[in-house]
Amino acid sequence: MSTGTHLPRDDASPGTRRDIRRGIVATPVEALDIAQVTTSTSHHRHASSSLAGQEAGYSKSDPSRINFNANIEAKIKNPLVGVPRHTLLGDVDEFCRAKGLDEHRALLRKGALVAQDPTGYEDITGDEALTQAEVDALRNEVLHKWRVPRVLFLTIVTCSIGAAVQGWDQTGSNGANLHLPIALGIGGASTADQLRVGLVNSAPYIGTALLGCWLSDPINDWIGRRGTIFFAANFCLWPVLASAFCRTWEQLVVCRLLLGIGMGTKASTVPIFAAENSPASIRGALVMSWQVWTAFGIFLGTCANLIGERIGRDAWRYQLGAAFIPAVPLAVLIYMCPESPRWYIKKNRYADALQSLLRLRNDPVQAARDLYYIHVQLQVERDFVGNTHYVKRFIELFTLPRVRRATLAAFTVMLAQQMCGINIIAFYSSSVFQHAGASNFQALLATWGFGLINFLFAFPAIWTIDTFGRRSLLLFTFPQMSWTLLAAGLCNLIPGHKGAHLGLVALFVYLFAAFYSPGEGPVPYTYSAEVFPLSHREVGMAFAVATCLFWAAVLSITLPVMLASMGVMGVFGFYAGLNIVALVMIFLWVPETKQRTLEELDYIFAVPTRVFMRYQVTKTLPWWYRRYLLRDKCAFLDPLYQLDLEDHHAADGADNPSENDKAKVELKEMVGFTTGIDPRNGEESSVSSDIIH
Repeated sequence: MSTGTHLPRDDASPGTRRDIRRGIVATPVEALDIAQVTTSTSHHRHASSSLAGQEAGYSKSDPSRINFNANIEAKIKNPLVGVPRHTLLGDVDEFCRAKGLDEHRALLRKGALVAQDPTGYEDITGDEALTQAEVDALRNEVLHKWRVPRVLFLTIVTCSIGAAVQGWDQTGSNGANLHLPIALGIGGASTADQLRVGLVNSAPYIGTALLGCWLSDPINDWIGRRGTIFFAANFCLWPVLASAFCRTWEQLVVCRLLLGIGMGTKASTVPIFAAENSPASIRGALVMSWQVWTAFGIFLGTCANLIGERIGRDAWRYQLGAAFIPAVPLAVLIYMCPESPRWYIKKNRYADALQSLLRLRNDPVQAARDLYYIHVQLQVERDFVGNTHYVKRFIELFTLPRVRRATLAAFTVMLAQQMCGINIIAFYSSSVFQHAGASNFQALLATWGFGLINFLFAFPAIWTIDTFGRRSLLLFTFPQMSWTLLAAGLCNLIPGHKGAHLGLVALFVYLFAAFYSPGEGPVPYTYSAEVFPLSHREVGMAFAVATCLFWAAVLSITLPVMLASMGVMGVFGFYAGLNIVALVMIFLWVPETKQRTLEELDYIFAVPTRVFMRYQVTKTLPWWYRRYLLRDKCAFLDPLYQLDLEDHHAADGADNPSENDKAKVELKEMVGFTTGIDPRNGEESSVSSDIIH
């Protein structure tokens, strides 16, 4: 038995299809995070025959098969382990014939063998032996993971522009609130006028939650990820320009409702597009560019608000209309990017999928590996889910256990974004600073500072989101956001003229933004884009974004009334308390996903929620208490997921482990595994250095 960690690849064959039907699923080396999971060599039949309703996590007919609905033992399996080489290669040949890929047969054979033993690729012999260039490309996936093709960076830049559109659209109304109510005749102190102002501000989020998000699934199915983003870019362009020419508040509401259609379809699609095109090892960093550049869009919006203030009473028209600017390059650039290979595979366009992957990966052998694995994993999902349509997929968000757990987790992180109070500042910071005693220009200047802090502090998450993980970032930052928001509110109780405490209010608001930006800022959209299986990804992301922006609409409508009745102190204190509630929800319902492949997450979310909650309460909390409060350095946390090291070469009847020690060590470090001594009994134990908690 080999003691090296072997990570399955992002490809598998129709021969693998045979293994898939036995209920086994692989994970690619891109995962670099098979942390705390079990890899097994067992094979099963008919993955779809009895996946639902099994409480033990295994098929009654085959007790070792993992059940996507009740994976109590949290196992992840590689379908290629244990498959004889001649069988695997025959399966590849069958796959090539079935999908019209005969000209790529030799390449796909190599990819399948690499997938079978991701750390032993240098030991592949015969006609499928890798060239030195291919070996170097696979090694560099681990040693130099940021060496990716330029076209992948172009894709991420384009997605980033889409995020900037989102941020600028959100911020235009912030500065416009200083002039717009009076200009449109809704600037009175009555509750009705306050609600009208709230409706104008919330209209894009109402349009998003009620229509925009839900259009993303059928539009994605019809014209693909790129077509959907192009569609959204146009709805973020023309209604924004029209809003600058509105004469009544009703006209402005209509324009902003139409803007919401673009915002919803874009927010539901862009993170998915980025996630599906990115290698798992850097997927979190690339997908979280959504938040970094949303923050940049917010910053640009605050700059436009500050410049527009000098115009006079019509400043609000320029502040709202200027948000059309980033939508233009988004519409121009999107078709220069390759379409999602997973979308092509979903449409049975395998040749097109391979061409996309060839552009998105450094070496053809990586593209072949990924194509093969994605195909097999989707075969499992199809067997598991069966034939679906839009309404059925939506219902299954709440009825299919594996999908329901992903829905709960995505709902939690999205709702938490509104509970944390960030949009008090993003939507109404100018009004909040006015309540603290600032003039119009001072309020806009303080808001500009918030936008700058929000943007700059999003950058650390590019590294931390794939190092510390999504869950860990949230658990650390929510307590910090709570006390900073509470402190900002308490500053309003300082005696004396309101202007005396403006600086302190701004300081704590900036600290709040500094904690938000690397945590709850990037995580929700990154997390929601990756947790759903491909069959439910569009509708799942639509639900998650609709959840987030529906509550953003509620916040926008209610905040003017809350400020009038509770004051800044009451509002900030209320949201400080909601931060603690959100912290508990995340602790109990949000599993870690860092560096796992999109396909591997089927197993993570097959673990019953009650099992995950019990582990957090009975294992993680006591360990945290002993380790950090009692300062017990020997405190040991039993991992929720176990790693069972298997020999990838057993199928060929020989133990022939890879001797690529440096790459293996790097791989194991990035995966998060170390072999050490269990302090409880002195025995050697393979445990993760990044235990889920």
